[in-house]
Amino acid sequence: MTNASVREFKMPDVGEGLTEAEILKWYVQPGDTVTDGQVVCEVETAKAAVELPIPYDGVVRALHFPEGTTVDVGTSIIAVEVAGGAAPAQEEAPAAPAPAAEPERPAEQPAARQPVLVGYGVATSSTRRRPRKQAQDPAAQEAASAVQSELNGHGAAPAAPPAPVAPAAPASSAAPAQRPLAKPPVRKLAKDLGVDLATITPTGPDGVITRDDVHAAVAAAQARQQTAPADRPAAPAAPAPSAAPASYDSVRETRIPVKGVRKATAAAMVGSAFTAPHVTEFVTVDVTRTMKLVEELKQDKEFAGLRVNPLLLIAKALLVAIRRNPDINASWDEAAQEIVVKHYVNLGIAAATPRGLIVPNIKDAHAKTLPELAASLGELVSTAREGRTSPSAMQGGTVTITNVGVFGVDTGTPILNPGESAILAVGAIKLQPWVHKGKVKPRQVTTLALSFDHRLVDGELGSKVLADVAAVLEQPKRLITWA
Repeated sequence: MTNASVREFKMPDVGEGLTEAEILKWYVQPGDTVTDGQVVCEVETAKAAVELPIPYDGVVRALHFPEGTTVDVGTSIIAVEVAGGAAPAQEEAPAAPAPAAEPERPAEQPAARQPVLVGYGVATSSTRRRPRKQAQDPAAQEAASAVQSELNGHGAAPAAPPAPVAPAAPASSAAPAQRPLAKPPVRKLAKDLGVDLATITPTGPDGVITRDDVHAAVAAAQARQQTAPADRPAAPAAPAPSAAPASYDSVRETRIPVKGVRKATAAAMVGSAFTAPHVTEFVTVDVTRTMKLVEELKQDKEFAGLRVNPLLLIAKALLVAIRRNPDINASWDEAAQEIVVKHYVNLGIAAATPRGLIVPNIKDAHAKTLPELAASLGELVSTAREGRTSPSAMQGGTVTITNVGVFGVDTGTPILNPGESAILAVGAIKLQPWVHKGKVKPRQVTTLALSFDHRLVDGELGSKVLADVAAVLEQPKRLITWA
């Protein structure tokens, strides 16, 4: 290459003040030709999975870190030889961020990608190598289905995770095989379960591998393992401990690195639990009328094509309670020693995903009609399930709802989302004997738990909010008279 120079592409700051990211997957290797805007790797931050595009044309000369390495923002991760004069002292910043979500294209079609990242931060410390897994994690769980169940307001506890699958031997070929098409969450699922995507026959549109395809591969592999050929003598079974599951025979412990979303969540929860003095109050309420209203709204033409479930009315009930008691929607400013009352509600919905617990929020939920709120909840569910929740969607929340009832749990004592003053936990809705109009009858009953920051929310205010939520769910017509 004439008049060539080598440019170093640095780990960028995705715009949320993050200091590090883990390299999940390299899409290029030394010697590959890259073009401006081509995605070269996928990284995981404390917020989401993000694809990094290269901002210039050239030839890859070196990858400075292997997959699985956590790298500080501002540290060079790839060297690219480009045509032209000397490299500038500071590389150009790519454009605005977006989480990795769309199906990956084959390597020969990179130009259709759009740049997804913003400028660079400054490294203040050296990179840290983390140990790579030597075996697939038998305890890895597919939690994305929990998002759907949790936000639907019903469902059973997630099933036990399938056993790990031995990776298939790579097929020999003179030419490199086309990279399988799959979204990042599906790739993460396949990696956790030890499934080689190249061995899967896709059933999704345009040849995209789906979660069901991965689970089908797991089931097929388990069936093959359980069915030994007739001419092969079965190996003697090792004696199993009398009180332990069979899966404990060979593996007594599994170590899972704490990183990414799970690491950020753990740090935030510890900080919240030991900074804000938590108080939790409980109320058990008859929600039979609310459940009937849910069924009626499903038939209403205004809600055609929208997600209608108990969570929708619970969210609306909380918004009504906040309107009647606005001081609950606040935060504590330690530096200024002030209570900041918010005149808007960004309603957070706790959701379980394969990368850990996230809390995206519905911006300005207080100003939405019931159909608009239903549409926003539906969009939140879809983006969370597909792993497309952006960092900005998880910023600026003012109050949160967490639905633990989908796991059959009656209630809990939720920890506040950092920067918020209240969080409402919703327990399982069950048919129970209840005194109704002087007689014991079977009614749909649930238990609500409200945790709040006792520095700015006293017992009276917290009790009023919880009582108002319960009153609306018991008599949904109050949505009209109180709203």
